[in-house]
Formats: sequence, C-alpha cells, structure tokens
Amino acid sequence: MNTTAGSTPAVPQSGRRPYRSPLRQAQARRTRARILEAATQLFRTHGYAGTTVAAVAAAAQVSVAAVELAFPTKPDLLKAAIDIAIAGDDEPMPVLERPWAASARAAPDATAFLDAVATILVPAAERSDALVLAALEGARSDDRLVPLAAQLSAQRAVTAGWIVDGLTEKTPLRAGLDRSEAIDIVWLLMDPAVFDRLTTARRWPPDRFGRFFADGLLRLLTEPVPAGQTEEDQQRRVATSPGAIRAPQQQRPGDLPPGRGQGM
Repeated sequence: MNTTAGSTPAVPQSGRRPYRSPLRQAQARRTRARILEAATQLFRTHGYAGTTVAAVAAAAQVSVAAVELAFPTKPDLLKAAIDIAIAGDDEPMPVLERPWAASARAAPDATAFLDAVATILVPAAERSDALVLAALEGARSDDRLVPLAAQLSAQRAVTAGWIVDGLTEKTPLRAGLDRSEAIDIVWLLMDPAVFDRLTTARRWPPDRFGRFFADGLLRLLTEPVPAGQTEEDQQRRVATSPGAIRAPQQQRPGDLPPGRGQGM
C-alpha cells in the first residue's frame, strides 16, 4: 500500500490489537532477570567502571543488543540492579509501603520497633551495599550517575525520617535533639559504607550489625528509661503530657523519582 507524505496510513477494519505472545513475554522476563543477575554479580565484584555491557552480555549469555534493548544505558542497568537488591524482588512497590513497615509501626515499644526495622534493613544492606557504593563512587567519574547517586542519598533520608517518626511515636527524643539532627544520625548509620566496613573490614556478622544499629539508635536518639519504669510507661506518660509534641508528617516515598527499592 502506498501513501503520500503526511497522509495517515489506513487502519485495518478488523480493529484487532497487536498480538502479544505470553510465551514471548515470559521469555523476555527471564532474559531480563538473567541480565540483572549477571550485572549484579559483576558490579559487586568489579565496581561500576570495571563492568562493561559486553561483560554483562557474556555472563548472561545474551547479545549486547539484548542488554541494550532492556537497559539503554549502563546507569539504567545499575539502577535496576539496585532497586531489586534493596527491595529483594522486582515488585513495583516501594519498600516503605510494604506490609513489614505497617507491622513495624505497630510494634509495642521503641525497642521492638527498631528491632523490626533492623530485621529488614540488614538483608537489604547485604544485597545492595556494594551496588550502592558502586553508584556513589562511579558518580565521581561518570556524570550520568550523578542523578542516581543523588536519588539514593535522598531515599536514605526519607527512610531515616520514617524511622525517626516511628521511633518518636513510641518514646521521646533525648533532650536537646531535634528531628532534623536525629534524621542525620540515622542517615549516617544507614550509609552503605558503614555496613560494608564493619561486615567486611572488621568481619562483623550481619546480625551483629543489626544489633549495633538498633541498640545504637536507641541510645543515641532517646532518653534512657528510668529504673523501675518500662518503655510502655514512658510512652504513656509522653502521650498524655499536656505539652506532648506530635511527630510531623513524614515525606512519602512517592515524592522522590521512581524506584522499586525506594526507601533504603
């Protein structure tokens, strides 16, 4: 069929939509998963600069064109690997909107809340710390990674704010410490470099880091519970105090650029 320049091609009268093969879609998902698995291992082992698209293609046993079709740039590939590593899956749901977050906020006291957070944080850090460090370090030499590095830092601040707000629902911050400074403390302890140095250089088991994180935040951010008083007693006293201060509304993960791993 010939058409003149600028004319609109004829539309088939049948009105049928283009056929999409479930088998082909499943194959594409498996190929994407193989590419991400290969990329994750290479980024973890060789860093951002030391990982090439050709090496990823070879490890995934696909063509370079297949990698570039799924992930147009190497930063796109690294971002996807980080999102899945943080979340633990490829479901399009931010970390802080998952059921574990609601369960943690329902914890009876500050200790239980921080333990619940650490239970999720530690496995996420094990999966993602090397990838996040690759992005942060790679941004120094590749301007294309600068937006991703900024997004990761901002997402960590959102999670830190969520932790502080959840904590202050259970017990007050220690005297002289405001919400902003408390967020900075949490943000620092969540830095992947801290997890990496302690679990790699200092050979801490991951669960020891989890205890350090939860216990450290309780000591750094909150007032000690007086002898003879439980955390629940302290929480009840704060909640009924005439001058009780309510935690401000936290920033929602949706306020940041999209990312499945958003929040850690």
